[in-house]
Amino acid sequence: MAATDDRARKRPNSVWLTERPPLKRKAEQPAGLDLDKIVGATVRLLDAEGLSKFSMRRLAAELGVTAMSVYWYVVTKDDLLELAVDAVAGEMALPDESDAGADWRDQLRTLAVGYRDMLLGHPWAARLLGEFINIGPHSTAFANATQRVMRRSGLAADQASGALASLFHFVYGFSTIRATHEARCRAADMSLDDYFEQVVAALSDRPEFAEMLEPSTRVGEVRRGGSVVDMLDRDFAFALDLQIAGIEAMRDRPAG
Repeated sequence: MAATDDRARKRPNSVWLTERPPLKRKAEQPAGLDLDKIVGATVRLLDAEGLSKFSMRRLAAELGVTAMSVYWYVVTKDDLLELAVDAVAGEMALPDESDAGADWRDQLRTLAVGYRDMLLGHPWAARLLGEFINIGPHSTAFANATQRVMRRSGLAADQASGALASLFHFVYGFSTIRATHEARCRAADMSLDDYFEQVVAALSDRPEFAEMLEPSTRVGEVRRGGSVVDMLDRDFAFALDLQIAGIEAMRDRPAG
């Protein structure tokens, strides 16, 4: 009995592992309210106000109901956040696997770009991806798609998980840093280009930064009319190509 209790305590806590009885309509339950509507409002609030300002009370006000009405559908706030992060995972594009001749490299790019776009569009999701086990239907569909594409690369099975970790940890880090910069610029009511120019102006008369601010590199590119967003998009595309080239190189490397 004790061993059973220990296993129960160690079981991962997830809304996807908790079975709830079917909801029964109560007279005091607001008409038109359902879980999809609650999750949709949660995503909109998180996008608009961020994770730190989110609360069940704030959500209830947005929906025009009482907080207890929301708890009729979810047990905890964490349950709702877990549902929200899986909902935005459903926005990530999955490759068309019906074409047997499709290039796995292009399919991997589709997955990586979809992941980046989701993280940029919903900056709050980055933190939640590190807090939950992410086994909702959309997250699982994405994970399964990455595994199937990687198998088509020809990489050894015992190397696939490391290759996927390298690729998607890169995307996570790149996108999270960019999203943080964009959020700070929005809070200061300025564009990324304006912020970039302010940084360059502050450092341009400091000799220790001269090499970093070499005009022939990115500073000159932006000052010639390019945008920081375009520059970041090109950096991401090139870094993604490097990741894929690394997978190919490891696949073709002689054993031992």
